[in-house]
Amino acid sequence: TLLMGAMVAPSAAFAPSFGVAKTSSTTALGMANDKDLMRWARSSRSASADDRVVELKRPLGLILDEDDSGNVYVETLAPRGNAARTGIVKEGDIVTMCSATFGDQMWTTRGVGLTRVLSAIRVRAGPTVKLVFESPNETVSKAKNTAKTAQAAQDARQRAQAKKDSLLTELNKDEQKLKKGKFLGLF
Repeated sequence: TLLMGAMVAPSAAFAPSFGVAKTSSTTALGMANDKDLMRWARSSRSASADDRVVELKRPLGLILDEDDSGNVYVETLAPRGNAARTGIVKEGDIVTMCSATFGDQMWTTRGVGLTRVLSAIRVRAGPTVKLVFESPNETVSKAKNTAKTAQAAQDARQRAQAKKDSLLTELNKDEQKLKKGKFLGLF
């Protein structure tokens, strides 16, 4: 556990008060296929319009920790720190994206672990870093929407394949009819 920009603190000293158990994942989605969310997130290089993007000056004023799935979440906010001053960052929020070393691109932090997220924050050029936060409820909602989208795409592929098979069968029947009645009975 690390208090960004201030000090290293053992995680036992800052027990989460937001009801997240250390032994269970804060983002356990309970979905049949949560890999769809990870695949979608890893392909994204910028935050979407509905994401909570926060640009923070260093020191950030928050303590980050990692759950069992490698997702990084806000364990504690420094009361008068830069993150608390925004009024947007809350304890228990999951860090889903972090700004790249330089430029405007962002990369996903889902499942990458605390060490990689802290390294990305440290090497960021300039005095600020952009982070995208989600509450655990938002994560579940996005995962459900992603799963619905993936299922809709799968259903569309199956319908297209069924139509293709049907048309191919019809074409084969028509070809058989033409072979039986060569030249439509003209010869």
